Amino acid sequence: MKLLRELKPHQIYAAGDLADPHGTHRTCLSAIFRACQQVRTDDWYQHCDVWLYRGAWLEWEPDEIEMAVPLSPAEVVRKRVAIFKHESQKDRALFPGSDPREFWQRAEERNSATARLYDALGLAEYQAIEGFVRWDGSLRGE
Repeated sequence: MKLLRELKPHQIYAAGDLADPHGTHRTCLSAIFRACQQVRTDDWYQHCDVWLYRGAWLEWEPDEIEMAVPLSPAEVVRKRVAIFKHESQKDRALFPGSDPREFWQRAEERNSATARLYDALGLAEYQAIEGFVRWDGSLRGE
């Protein structure tokens, strides 16, 4: 809450992946939701959107996605490098669930599958797409 009030962001991005097998995303999301609830009457927050993305396990359904961000091949590589900068995501994930692939491989496949789906729906063809859903301000699903 203190950091939000100091930065006064216009956008906040958070992992909305409650299918995360080790529960870190759920814990972090709960903290973000609670902080946002505390600052919801601040003037700056009236112009702030909280965007939720999914991790490597599950993608939003196409009818749920409110913002689709196309990724070029270079941006896919940049995202992979960013994933590698997280110690918990290097090599095999500590809590991989039933999927033996490395985190970056699952994330890239999820993003490329979303791009293929958009292409099949007649939309522009991209290397990958990251989907986002705007948080509606409720504490459901936490």
